[in-house]
Amino acid sequence: MEDLEKNPTFFRFEDLRIYTKALEYINWVHNSVKLFPDDNNGFAERYSRSAEAIALNIAEGSSRNKSQFVYYLKMAKSAVRECVVYTAICKYQDYLTEEAIDDSRQHLMEMTKMIGALIGSLQKATPGLHDDND
Repeated sequence: MEDLEKNPTFFRFEDLRIYTKALEYINWVHNSVKLFPDDNNGFAERYSRSAEAIALNIAEGSSRNKSQFVYYLKMAKSAVRECVVYTAICKYQDYLTEEAIDDSRQHLMEMTKMIGALIGSLQKATPGLHDDND
């Protein structure tokens, strides 16, 4: 029990900057979808789920071995790409302002770079982990 008191972040993924960025984006999406029209056929919920999947995959993968962590990080990158598509749809449906669209894209670009860097560092640390470049 004493070890838990010394280390306030028992779950190691909570120490990852990308996890914090993903939580910030979830908050941004949740606040943004409140502005959407009610008749959007579940669009807001699907967008929110994709944003949440970024953090969820990071958390799940962090408890696995390095090659599995890389797999989950790639799943997180897939969720980022889903959010890029949802952001584009928002633009075409006039759900968000141009400023909000740019803000979303900035978040997403930053996260995809951070995830890519984390994948790269894990692959450098583990020879033979270079399956593909995605």
